[in-house]
Amino acid sequence: LDPVNPIYNFLIEYYGLKGAKGPRRLARWAPDPKLLWDEHCNEMASSIVSSSSSVEKEQVYKAAMKASHGLGGVLLENANIDDIGGTLHMRGGVPVPIMVEEGDPQEDNMEQPQLHGVLYNPAVFYNRHLPLNNNNDKDDKERKQQLPKTIAPFQWYTSILKQTLNSDPILHCYGLHEWAMQYHPEGADPPPSAKYQSSLNLRVSRQVINDTVERKGVRCTHVDALRFFAPAAGPLNHHGASLQRMDQLRLEQKGCVHAHMDLLKIGLKLQGFIDSELMVDILEVALAARKLDVEASPYDATEYGAGIVPIETNEGRKVYRERQIGLMQRAESVRQRLLDAYEVFMKIAFDESLLLGSDEFVGGRGKKRTPSVVDDNVVMSKSNTGDGPYVAPERLAMAEPGGLPWRKNLIEKS
Repeated sequence: LDPVNPIYNFLIEYYGLKGAKGPRRLARWAPDPKLLWDEHCNEMASSIVSSSSSVEKEQVYKAAMKASHGLGGVLLENANIDDIGGTLHMRGGVPVPIMVEEGDPQEDNMEQPQLHGVLYNPAVFYNRHLPLNNNNDKDDKERKQQLPKTIAPFQWYTSILKQTLNSDPILHCYGLHEWAMQYHPEGADPPPSAKYQSSLNLRVSRQVINDTVERKGVRCTHVDALRFFAPAAGPLNHHGASLQRMDQLRLEQKGCVHAHMDLLKIGLKLQGFIDSELMVDILEVALAARKLDVEASPYDATEYGAGIVPIETNEGRKVYRERQIGLMQRAESVRQRLLDAYEVFMKIAFDESLLLGSDEFVGGRGKKRTPSVVDDNVVMSKSNTGDGPYVAPERLAMAEPGGLPWRKNLIEKS
């Protein structure tokens, strides 16, 4: 990936797809966990999903059930060790060795075990076969304490997806977050975020940037964008000059170009346990969103194949709105499919007693919430043994123009 290409460099800067490993990570494949889910019974299927011949079926079944601790899974027959981390996702892949009888000459002659294939099942990866009720076992107690932390990001992203799907779109922001990054009125310090596209020339003057930002202010609902505003632009944002990470649950909305780009971040979190065709669709939506983002910016990116959407003009704002609506409609079904994938994944991977507040309240912009143990929006989980709620520390963090990253700008607890 070209780190200076303004359309593709967000994959590196935002989502960590760096070096040669980044594209390879996108190219790996894994089966869709929905193959394991019985929609009619709302439970995980109890068999091995494979294409074994009748002659081998019993041997394959026994080997797969042994490797999966009795949980089963989707078996990719004839896949080998070299495929894991190559063609197939390393995360979640469980080798299923051909069982060799004791005393068989092959037992001592194999440098590495021969496989029936590679099995995928999120329940196996997250050790769902292990008990949760043995308080006398140290490892079991540590696992109970870790599980809510493991589950929390998946619950968080599920809530974000639901909020966005249930939101009313804002169609008059015109992508001004990029302009707010370059806002530099007289007497203000230089905008620190100007460095992010330093390889590009501005296509408009500094005065045009200032006038465009000041015209009606900025209506940016994306909490991640605010941190990159020039400090002088913060007070011009109608949704606040400082925001908390938790504000994303009331502000994220389906018209936001950056919310479409973040579908890639949310999808990457599930890699190994997500339909690869869905990941392709997510990537295409994210790239289309990024292209509009760049084309509506004050930068000249024409040498990279980008056009220009001059949102500093009435005609340009009309074009932006039309493309924004088209992109929103395209992203809607992808976002819903991603939400469905998250919900199926969590039902398979984790015990139901750990998944609290699955029908959480998702309110509109401007509505405040009082956190509660069963409110998924604050990413709280507890096991059936009565362990206390867990809130990821970065959810209790502040975003300010020119400020620190979330993890370094935590809200002090009283």
